[in-house]
Amino acid sequence: MTRASFGPLIVFGGGVMGSAIVRGGLAAGVLDAGCVTICEPDASKRAALAALGVRTTADHAHAARAAPDAAWLLAVKPQSFAELARQLAGAGVSSGRLVVSVMAGVRAERISHELGLGARVVRAMPNTAAAVRRSMTAIATGPGADQTDLAQVRALMGAIGTTVTIDESLMDAATAVVGSGPAYVYLLAEAMTRGAREAGFEGATADAMVRGTIAGAAAMLEQHANTSPEGLRAMVTSKGGTTAAAVQVLIEAGVPGAVVRAVLAARDRGRELAGQSSRTD
Repeated sequence: MTRASFGPLIVFGGGVMGSAIVRGGLAAGVLDAGCVTICEPDASKRAALAALGVRTTADHAHAARAAPDAAWLLAVKPQSFAELARQLAGAGVSSGRLVVSVMAGVRAERISHELGLGARVVRAMPNTAAAVRRSMTAIATGPGADQTDLAQVRALMGAIGTTVTIDESLMDAATAVVGSGPAYVYLLAEAMTRGAREAGFEGATADAMVRGTIAGAAAMLEQHANTSPEGLRAMVTSKGGTTAAAVQVLIEAGVPGAVVRAVLAARDRGRELAGQSSRTD
């Protein structure tokens, strides 16, 4: 195990994403369990997390005061941020800390303003594959954050998968591709499984065939990074063959364009929700 490269950390929110980041960080040696505190109101979740060797509490302000030099990971729901910020801003803790947010739609400038602590803000958008340490995470620096902060966050998020660095202005678009992207693949898997059943396969066989096929295609995308998706598709598609017939149906049905529209719709909805959140909190 490598030596921990991330210092003391307080995680606000021990749900799916917060716990996945902590588990991945501990497994990779990026986090030291003795230096991690998770704030989570759900007692059953706290009990499960305590088994990792980390400290747990339901008191946000107390955790912040107990570890005045710790970085913060904001893993609460976006609609819960305003109340969390009020608690933390009134906790009387030191300023200038690193604050990492995985909240969708909450701008770094707003985080810095509402915490009122001169926070060095870095935003990150992982996806649910963090649970199996195969997330793709988009990272963007915000007010006060520098390259050292970025490197720390990349190390932390690298423990749950791979990362890309983007400008924060593109974070809603990254949410549409990275955060929502697994759902597009699962929808495809649903349709392929239905097709397999209608073609004559029983349920378990159809399910196994689809899962294995998608896993293999994903591995090809990963291992052949110098070949475009279009190029990989061409490798499978013989002129006049069975794949060509299938792909033609998808093209004529407008599937490629629909996926593009889906990404843009998710991006636009993210912008709308961010605007609503800033007006109503």
